[in-house]
Amino acid sequence: MPNLLKKITVLEGDGIGPEVITQALRVFDRIGKKYHHKFIVSRHLIGAAAIDVTGDPLPDKTIDACLQGDAVLLGAIGDPRFDNDPNATVRPEQGLLRLRKELGLFANVRPVKLFEALSHLSVLKPHVLENVDMVIYRELTGGIYFGEKSRVGNVASDLCKYEAYEIDRIVHLAFAEAGRRRRKLCLIDKANVLDTSRLWRDRVNKIKVEYPEVEVNYLFVDNAAMQMILNPSQFDVIVTSNMFGDIISDEASILGGSLGMLPSSSAGSGTRLYEPVHGSYPQAAGKDIANPMASILSVEMMLRDYNLIEEADDVLAGVEYCIEHGLLTEDLNKENPLKCSEVGNHICNAILEKKVAPDFGVII
Repeated sequence: MPNLLKKITVLEGDGIGPEVITQALRVFDRIGKKYHHKFIVSRHLIGAAAIDVTGDPLPDKTIDACLQGDAVLLGAIGDPRFDNDPNATVRPEQGLLRLRKELGLFANVRPVKLFEALSHLSVLKPHVLENVDMVIYRELTGGIYFGEKSRVGNVASDLCKYEAYEIDRIVHLAFAEAGRRRRKLCLIDKANVLDTSRLWRDRVNKIKVEYPEVEVNYLFVDNAAMQMILNPSQFDVIVTSNMFGDIISDEASILGGSLGMLPSSSAGSGTRLYEPVHGSYPQAAGKDIANPMASILSVEMMLRDYNLIEEADDVLAGVEYCIEHGLLTEDLNKENPLKCSEVGNHICNAILEKKVAPDFGVII
């Protein structure tokens, strides 16, 4: 019998999604064989790929599979056919927004930890990047993205609304994470202007008494955006609303020089979702040139969440081996780039250095 049996719902999505997910699944297979775990994988449609087949960016079959799985691994969503059509009523991104709602995924968790060997790729000076290691908690199911919308002629509005319970649940997660790390929490808001931000600040002030070991700081979002460039190492754990989190996490993602290195997870009351930060990059689709590391590091996050620390360390060590030896795709090594699949080969070979158990791995 396997030591661990998990059902993983895989949503390859659009663009480079299928290519990076293929490499992530190979990592699952190697971990399963090495540690006698079994990962049962089922693939389902989402985004533009789902629209092309069913007319729906999130078919009911996909929702059911996600609800029944132990975790969801997502590739990427987005297609320029829809981006360039302002009259399109059905869009790939609607599938992801609905999936977050269906799974109750209220917190996006985005770690930003830089690899020293890649610091030269950043647009920032090396001394600014020293000791950058943060986690951003972005609220996912409330705020302006989901508020009531209206457009009448040349007048449009989007309602930004939050209830206390929506704020409390993610703030508790962020405080707990800060307690496990460097014990610093920063709330990013716009409390000098917005009532919703003042509510966020009120809730953090009430909740912080439950976490006396954590130092709390507050930054307006405009100042936070500036500090992310001037002094990013000051941040440990950030918590913020949906729109501010969308903006600040994308800004943080470029510190290391490539979106292709950053994983993320989305947490809620049930099944958790893991995905690379990067988009669908349609120009690279089918060319085997996309960077698979963010997708593979998303697997590492998943393994850590299952408390499979040695397994996750193996995945991280495989990624670090490739970085240290320049075994990288063209976004990180323009002079001597490897293919997406070749990087996957090197990471998998690093994982399989010890004895394996071929009876287990990935079952599709």
